[in-house]
Formats: sequence, structure tokens, C-alpha cells
Amino acid sequence: MGVTEKEKMLSGELYEPWDDELIIERSRARQLTNSLNQTKDSENHYRKQLIEDLFGTIEGEMGLEPPFYCDYGYNIHVGEGFFANFNCVFLDVCPITIGKRVLIGPNVQLYTATHPIDRKTRASGLEAGKPITVGDDVWIGGNAVVNPGVTIGDNVIIGAGAVVTKDVPANVFVGGNPAKRIKDIE
Repeated sequence: MGVTEKEKMLSGELYEPWDDELIIERSRARQLTNSLNQTKDSENHYRKQLIEDLFGTIEGEMGLEPPFYCDYGYNIHVGEGFFANFNCVFLDVCPITIGKRVLIGPNVQLYTATHPIDRKTRASGLEAGKPITVGDDVWIGGNAVVNPGVTIGDNVIIGAGAVVTKDVPANVFVGGNPAKRIKDIE
């Protein structure tokens, strides 16, 4: 039996997003996020259950303020003490692995999804992805964007509105578009 479109997607190869299995899985994620986004603050237990059903792995306690949007959910893995503020978008066609004690501001967008550079291939509708990894003790400021394939080291601060296009080493503050090192931090 050949490689499935899901297996291609997860390995970062070009894949067909119109594949039936992927459509069903995206639909499941939409149903879960829709339910999550309609919860009331008083429904913490239900909200927690929806997030557990949606995310791939959760280590310990975490928090997430709806609304929240993602493609599949099962490719999102978060460590103890994770918190995401309102209106975040995680396009998780490949794994998004987030360490411990990570704070994510409102409107932050993490994109593993990418499209071919070649216009003919892009016009075919094929897509690809590259994983995102975020270390421990990271703070990503509001409205920041992290692009496909980026790794962010431990103890990093991403300034509000930054567009992160390249890997970020540990112990730095970065900001701007494209994000650049502003200073080292301890």
C-alpha cells in the first residue's frame, strides 16, 4: 500500500489537502473549536475536555482563552504551564511542539502550513508543511507570527507584532518584521 496523504502531510512532503481522510479530520477539529469557542467562562471543565480532545498532548495544567482556531489539533503538543490568550491561530499540518511555561499573547499565529514556490505546482492545490518548535519559558507577544519550520530556543521573548521567519536562539529578545535580535536576556 502506498503512502497516504496524511503521512505525506506529516512528513512535510507535498500532499493533497482535498484527501477524504484529511477533510474528515479538519471537520472534526472545526467541530471541536466551534464548541470550544462557544463555551462560557463558567464552563471550565467542559472547555478543558474539548482542548484535551483537540490537542495531541498536554503536559500538566494549561490555559487557553477562546476563540482559538487550528487545522487538525492533534499536531499541537504543549508543556506544563502553557497559556494562549484570545484569538490565536495554529495551522498545524505538521507538529507544533511547545515547551513548558510558554505564554502566547492574543492574536498570535503559528503557521506550519506552506505552499510551493513554483506557480504551476502551487496552482495544482498541493500543500506542504514544516514543523514549529518552541522551547521552555518563552513569551510570544500579541499579534506575532511564527512561520513554517521555525525553532525558538528556551527563554526567548518575541516582541508584539514580530514576524519570525528564521530560528531564534535561546536567551534573546527579538522583534520586528522580519524579527531580529534586539538584545540578549538572562
